[in-house]
Amino acid sequence: MNAADWLVIVGGVAVVVWVNWYFFLAQRSTATVQSSDTAEVTITVKGGYDPAVIRVRAGQRVRLIFDRQETSSCSEEVVFPDFGVKKFLPAFQKTTVEVTPTNPGKYGFTCGMSMLHGSLIAE
Repeated sequence: MNAADWLVIVGGVAVVVWVNWYFFLAQRSTATVQSSDTAEVTITVKGGYDPAVIRVRAGQRVRLIFDRQETSSCSEEVVFPDFGVKKFLPAFQKTTVEVTPTNPGKYGFTCGMSMLHGSLIAE
């Protein structure tokens, strides 16, 4: 192997490590909502969800406003498997999803490809 081969291998490994860190390990912000009626949180969708963790009271209706700021095909859909919700997110528009976590617990949400992850935590 020559130097160019080694450079390509090292570059490829670096890209794989960065992609895995970005999609699976990078820390995202958290939003805690204290409201007596309906909790409302705006989530920016741009290479991930920001905030990626939303804390609410169990039994509280939650209105999540997804503000998609990109055209990546991965982020064009959000899925809440525990609630049976699957919603298309048009690029550069806001889309509202309403759910009510009746029991305490962690309810995950992902993009349609399961590469972007977020959590709704009911306490």
